Amino acid sequence: MVTLRRPPKYTRRGPVLEPYQVILRPLITEKATHQSERHNAYTFEVNTLATKTEIKQAVEALFNVKVADVRTQNRRGKARRHRLKVGRMRSWKKAIVSLHEEYRIDFY
Repeated sequence: MVTLRRPPKYTRRGPVLEPYQVILRPLITEKATHQSERHNAYTFEVNTLATKTEIKQAVEALFNVKVADVRTQNRRGKARRHRLKVGRMRSWKKAIVSLHEEYRIDFY
């Protein structure tokens, strides 16, 4: 008797990303600074192909911290005009990473 094997529930699309390819840059804004001070949550611009688990693993590997939660947003590029031409800014992905109470990240 031949048993059929089920395909995995989740298969990775696209290339396998290294931690330094997942986290592009930290977002230092007034709101992000408030979140980091009050709620121990840090904001990053991340690769659009990155998943929440990849973002969690990348932050833990790059900053030697323990991640509690990851929230993501896909930000659509805004329409911009230059003289008579209308274009769009690029779309990007934002990740808000919450850390456990014992851990902090210093960007400065």
